[in-house]
Amino acid sequence: MFSRRNLLVGATALGGASLLPAIAHAKGSVAAAIYPGTWEEAFRATVAPALKKKDNIDVEFQPLFAVDQVAKAKAARGAPPFDAFVLDPGPRITAIEGGLFDKFDSKKFSNLSKMPAGLVDEWGVGVNAQVVGIAYNPKKVPAPKGWKDLFTDPWVSRLGLTGFQTTFGTVSLIEIAKVFGGSETNVEPALVELKKVLPKVAAVGQPAAMPGLFQQGQCDVIYTNTQTVATLKGRGVDIEFVKPETGAITFLTTLHIAKGATDVENAYKYIDIVASKEVQEALTKPPYNFIPVNKDVPLPDYLPMKNLDEMSTYIRHDWAKINPLRAGWIEKFNKEMAK
Repeated sequence: MFSRRNLLVGATALGGASLLPAIAHAKGSVAAAIYPGTWEEAFRATVAPALKKKDNIDVEFQPLFAVDQVAKAKAARGAPPFDAFVLDPGPRITAIEGGLFDKFDSKKFSNLSKMPAGLVDEWGVGVNAQVVGIAYNPKKVPAPKGWKDLFTDPWVSRLGLTGFQTTFGTVSLIEIAKVFGGSETNVEPALVELKKVLPKVAAVGQPAAMPGLFQQGQCDVIYTNTQTVATLKGRGVDIEFVKPETGAITFLTTLHIAKGATDVENAYKYIDIVASKEVQEALTKPPYNFIPVNKDVPLPDYLPMKNLDEMSTYIRHDWAKINPLRAGWIEKFNKEMAK
């Protein structure tokens, strides 16, 4: 069965979008991009039924990674295949620069007062916070204090490395670079130091492989986010999270309304329900382990903070500066660190 979106995208590809002016999306529906995997499972289980119950709106989820969302929206030339994006900081900046979002009208967002400062801006809403630091197996190694410890024993010989393909990998490697004299735009010191210890490290892998490598005992120290730590802990894995002495890292995953969206009002209702107490509370529970952004939701006890406002003291990064350099970093890491 073809959705209205698939039909419209197909017609656009054939140059025939103008033949479809009478096709209307069902009044009670919204199309939303969603990350494949945990995000899709969580949103289908929690967001979709909550939106249907509150506003009688059905969600058509389209599983797409962030870069694919941006590429599809650009290719659609003003007729986006979905109404709402979900993006991490790097792709968000690319989309803003590409004019892919409608300006966000916070007056249409009923949960505004429940959000910590800085989570709502002119482009969208932060609906999930990530906190990044170091994870370790407490039965195999002592707790490291910071990034430099990872380059000495007993940690270096149990270290699992991954590159710049993900947001958490990129920001971790930037912070490693900083302790060796680098900066947000100069990661060379991190690569130099990593190359020195490469023969000692336990594993080098793709980002998606790292939790499995940790669970299998192929490495006992990784840089990752609290969500991964909580998920592994829920499977009975011996793992703890450390906030590095230089500070934990934080970034937001954000929702945005696509420029040219078919169902703008329904998209606002969708974003509102995602930020609601009911949905945010459900998303914090296993197996999803999201960090909530609604102040009315109690924080899980595995987080390294007592309230959401503490995140304002955590390290954030300027993705407008990082984006132009990141492809080169990925290429260099893959070339130099492959074992």
